[in-house]
Amino acid sequence: MRVIHSLAELRAALAGSATTAFVPTMGNLHEGHLALVRQARQLGSPVVTSIFVNRLQFLPNEDFDRYPRTLARDCALLEGAGCDIVFAPDEAELYPEPQTYKLTPPAVIADLLEGEFRPGFFTGVCTVVLKLFHCVQPAVALFGQKDYQQLMLISQMTAQLALPIRVIGSPTVRAADGLALSSRNAYLSATERAEAVALPLALQAIASALRAGATDLAGVERAQVDALRARGWQPDYLTVRRRSDLRVPSTADLTGRVPLLVLGAAKLGATRLIDNLEFDR
Repeated sequence: MRVIHSLAELRAALAGSATTAFVPTMGNLHEGHLALVRQARQLGSPVVTSIFVNRLQFLPNEDFDRYPRTLARDCALLEGAGCDIVFAPDEAELYPEPQTYKLTPPAVIADLLEGEFRPGFFTGVCTVVLKLFHCVQPAVALFGQKDYQQLMLISQMTAQLALPIRVIGSPTVRAADGLALSSRNAYLSATERAEAVALPLALQAIASALRAGATDLAGVERAQVDALRARGWQPDYLTVRRRSDLRVPSTADLTGRVPLLVLGAAKLGATRLIDNLEFDR
């Protein structure tokens, strides 16, 4: 496995490749990332994983400076998972001058949910992903479904810009107790880690209520928000949306066979966790 830090060396290494499989990450890898790399191994060659903590997608009060940088550990894990090339540029390499050209995704999706609570986040995400796509020029790129809204925006961006890249979303990888794996789980204390499973359980409770015939969507959501608050959480949202467009489902949607999704974001102590669960009535 090669570890490459410069764009020139990356392009030389990938010259002539038409089947590259790409997994973009911010490092501090966990089993969810490695599952994507192993899947990429089956879909293309060479397999490239990027490790870059992207300043553009962090708000001023967020954790850019303390986000874990664990390159040596990450590289060891990636080699074991079958990665061929790690692209780990520093900021000066990927942003040699201020990134004043940015890709702004449509507000109809980007300003909902995560975009409401983290304004500008998806502009940062789409800008860096588009730039990495141009650097790597993959045939296929893989992303986890835990970041459902992000995956939707990247898929739409790729299609609308006619990029010759197949974007694949892979199911969320979870710990044995059901908590979605996330790099930010490392911030949790032992007590918080035990409590963190309350978030996926809240999503499951909402889905179960709707499957059982509940139609008071706001009431079902509010009950779980209140339950998390009572346990010491600070919820941003727990909400049911249509999978197709992330819009609030109508009563007809709830009673029909429209594919639905329940999404949640909440802070536990100083750590903000997100999760989602697809379900049908």
